[in-house]
Amino acid sequence: MDLVIIQNFLDNTSFLILLISMLIYWIGATLPAFTWLNSGGSALVAIANLCIAALLGARWLDGGYFPLSNLYESLFFLAWGVTLIHLLTERWTGSRLVGVVTTPVAMGITAFAALSLPSEMQASAPLVPALKSNWLMMHVSVMMLSYAALMVGSLLAIAFLVVTRGQKIELRGSSVGTGGYRLGAGSVEALPKLSFENVSISGVQTLSLTSQATIPMLSPEKLSLADTLDNISYRVIGLGFPLLTIGIISGGVWANEAWGSYWSWDPKETWALITWLVFAAYLHARITRGWQGRRPAWLASLGLIVVWVCYLGVNLLGKGLHSYGWFF
Repeated sequence: MDLVIIQNFLDNTSFLILLISMLIYWIGATLPAFTWLNSGGSALVAIANLCIAALLGARWLDGGYFPLSNLYESLFFLAWGVTLIHLLTERWTGSRLVGVVTTPVAMGITAFAALSLPSEMQASAPLVPALKSNWLMMHVSVMMLSYAALMVGSLLAIAFLVVTRGQKIELRGSSVGTGGYRLGAGSVEALPKLSFENVSISGVQTLSLTSQATIPMLSPEKLSLADTLDNISYRVIGLGFPLLTIGIISGGVWANEAWGSYWSWDPKETWALITWLVFAAYLHARITRGWQGRRPAWLASLGLIVVWVCYLGVNLLGKGLHSYGWFF
């Protein structure tokens, strides 16, 4: 069968499946009575992941090289990475929340690659000389997986900001899943347990009256949702950051082999370094400085923009040594 026919079938099928899975996750998130649909959404994401893998495998067999040489292949590998991180995170955490934010992103990526790129951009083409290396599989695949993980973690951080908007919130211990909340005025605060042996009856009554007067109650479901989003976001970014580090190191080795220099301040290299610094600051703030809640979430949100500039923006400018995906 012709590669174009296989490609068109698989990329359109993966787009349709991801669209349906997105609707399923959204229905399950907005209508609690239909949360049982989420298991079906997870199964559909797994099918879409296999369809994308089959597409990339077909192009690998046809072209004789790892399919990461142009923008079409790169976008589908990124979509495959996002769905893979989705499946791993669901199994890792047991939470279906991740599908609410990952499925529209994966669907958008496949839609852009399959429906927006011109046919000449989708066609398989011989590798340029600089890409004829075994480092193509090592460096580029690890970088793409790191982008996928960092995107998913950042999107979950944005979802956390949406859930907690208008509140000053600090989640204590959420990095290790223990939960605990400290919210500012106009929110709810989970107070530490009181010891009735050390507090007088009048003192307890005064505390109760003061708490009811100054701290309106917020639903426990929303608090649990915020804690889960914060926890998963931290863990997924913690997975993506080492992959990014390995990818940058392997890229330096490949650059020395191909161009005679480990680092040349190419725009792609510069933005990869910026991306690394942003997420290093995020992890440092959480691990060393003890940041929780909205402050690191804002930093992760900035990281999403930086990742997209590093991955796509630099290529679209058509400048530098990494502009193989340029189509302007």
